[in-house]
Amino acid sequence: MVSIIIPVYNVQDYLARCVGSVLTQTYTDLEIILVDDGSIDISGDICDEYALHDARVRVIHKENGGLSDARNAGLDVARGNYVAFIDADDYVHPSFVELLLKTINETGAQIAVSTWQELKDGDKPRKVKTKRPRCTILTQEEAISSIFYQKKLNHSACSRIFETQLFNNLRFPEGMLYEDLAIIYPLLCKVEKVALINTPMYYYMHRQGSIITTMSLRRTHVLDHIERIEEQVTDEAPQYLPAVRSRHLSACFNMLRLMPVDDPKWQATKERCWDYIKNMRFLCIKDSKVRLKNKIACLLSYFGVDFLIKIINNNRV
Repeated sequence: MVSIIIPVYNVQDYLARCVGSVLTQTYTDLEIILVDDGSIDISGDICDEYALHDARVRVIHKENGGLSDARNAGLDVARGNYVAFIDADDYVHPSFVELLLKTINETGAQIAVSTWQELKDGDKPRKVKTKRPRCTILTQEEAISSIFYQKKLNHSACSRIFETQLFNNLRFPEGMLYEDLAIIYPLLCKVEKVALINTPMYYYMHRQGSIITTMSLRRTHVLDHIERIEEQVTDEAPQYLPAVRSRHLSACFNMLRLMPVDDPKWQATKERCWDYIKNMRFLCIKDSKVRLKNKIACLLSYFGVDFLIKIINNNRV
């Protein structure tokens, strides 16, 4: 059985599309865990309605605690051998579960990942071929390197199926953004293989006003997470340090690009990012695995932080 965990918070306009895409999966041995995270619209009622009509649907109603807390509540009751996470404003291809589970069974991987399509409201996903998708098998070391060098894999918990046992003694950090980044390294430390298929079967909806598109000081949580990971690999697995540093630099560049630099409350974050860039830019430029985007930004940083911010805010990097 596969447990599908869907955190739900004030998504009444999107929930039917999301849950409908799961109920119509070609693979049917599912439990669908809808975690109503204290919604104040009718999302909770919609969840209950689904549970009345399909025995595979289970509903948890809880006080609002955020995405991590909702996912953790789902993990605490999940009974499937495998687990997947879908955000309630996203949806999936009808063969999402079947194809990824087949990939796990055929390759012996503990995680199977599909690529995704990023859509806006009103967009229709492009048609994809689900027969004989190209599959790439990554070792643990290759998967960690790929994620932190930002190559074939990203750090999202969505668009993939995991062996549920990987989450034994592991939960998403509550009250923080970028929760997926926080757990990806300890998660991958438990696996031998990750299978990546080239078929985009997860439909990620880019919504204005969502948490990740709203700029607030909570966005600096990405820096907290990556600093912790860097400290961990420095002590335990220094072979991953160059890749983690590259991802750390990306977070710093992105923060400088997004922050309102004239706002005094962002001054400490600006200095935090700039100090790291100055300390690591030479190592980044020397590292052949670092993506070109980071190398260019590092070179531009030698002209000073204000020049760098001006250039990257013009979308030229």
